[in-house]
Amino acid sequence: MDSNTRRLFDAYCARVAQANGVSSAHTQFTVTPAVEQRLEAAIRQDSSFLQLINIQGVRDISGQAIGVGTTGTIAGRTDTSGSGVRTPREMHALNGESYICSQTDFDTAIRYATLDAWSSQPNFNALVSAQIVSQMAEDRIMIGWNGTSVAATTNRNTNPLLQDVNKGWLQRYRDDNPERVMDEGVTGSGIIKIGGTNPDFANLDALVYQAVHELIHPRMHGSPRLRVMLGIGMLDEKYFPLINTSNAPSEQNALDVLMSKKAVGGVQALLVPFMPLGTIKIGDPANLSIYYQRGARRRHIKDEPTKNRIENYESSNEAYVVENYEFGCVLENIQFGDGVQQGGGD
Repeated sequence: MDSNTRRLFDAYCARVAQANGVSSAHTQFTVTPAVEQRLEAAIRQDSSFLQLINIQGVRDISGQAIGVGTTGTIAGRTDTSGSGVRTPREMHALNGESYICSQTDFDTAIRYATLDAWSSQPNFNALVSAQIVSQMAEDRIMIGWNGTSVAATTNRNTNPLLQDVNKGWLQRYRDDNPERVMDEGVTGSGIIKIGGTNPDFANLDALVYQAVHELIHPRMHGSPRLRVMLGIGMLDEKYFPLINTSNAPSEQNALDVLMSKKAVGGVQALLVPFMPLGTIKIGDPANLSIYYQRGARRRHIKDEPTKNRIENYESSNEAYVVENYEFGCVLENIQFGDGVQQGGGD
């Protein structure tokens, strides 16, 4: 890197060290709670999907899921004229489901040439930080939908969707509550067939309607928070007109969730990033959580001249949690019959 870039980079590292109360950012350090909170807020702000779910700091590396916002109804009445006593309901009661936070490495590198190109920009520090934050946000969503295991050493070549980094929400349903996972229709063909010859369902509306009423707790039926979350491969814009067209320019970077003008099976539909092909998740997005262990984020910034780059080593202990399985379900192995247009909506 040139001398001006070196000056800016050294100043950036000095600010990182000062913010975290350490003498140097070039040896591993624990990120302070204040910096950790700002980073988590920045990651959440980078993605409109992450703004819909829970991102929760927890004290312990393992424990019981918190059950945020999933305890159900609170309205009622008690006759207190006799021995009756009004009993408030806890809104954030532990639900008995367990979690284990696994170390997740978010290691990145920026070449000297890229830093030199950024050195003429007044927001040099923001450019360096933004690259890291944006990819963390995308990776978390990708793991949430596609993660199936926690490998000791991950393999990006064989698991390009980060399937081996952590168990995501869909896998948690498969492992912990398989009765709320529909992966085959009544025809026994190993798929859920929509339309065509001998279909399981005539259209997506029929599939979603049945799933809501058979797989999800009645408390959620008709809830305004209920959503059908699916990927762009399931419904294209021709049959799925979108309403996210008037967002302010400042919101565009976080616009990774698109809402349909139409409902599917009577439920508002959302197009979300990285959803596996042929898969639908029904439920309240806020019933999905990412837990990170507070005080466990580690960081180390390294200047690596042998590779002509700087390297940022960063790790966080994280878990993907379904707060209450009753309030949602998973539909997978969905295929459309021959000649059936993808799309739906009432």
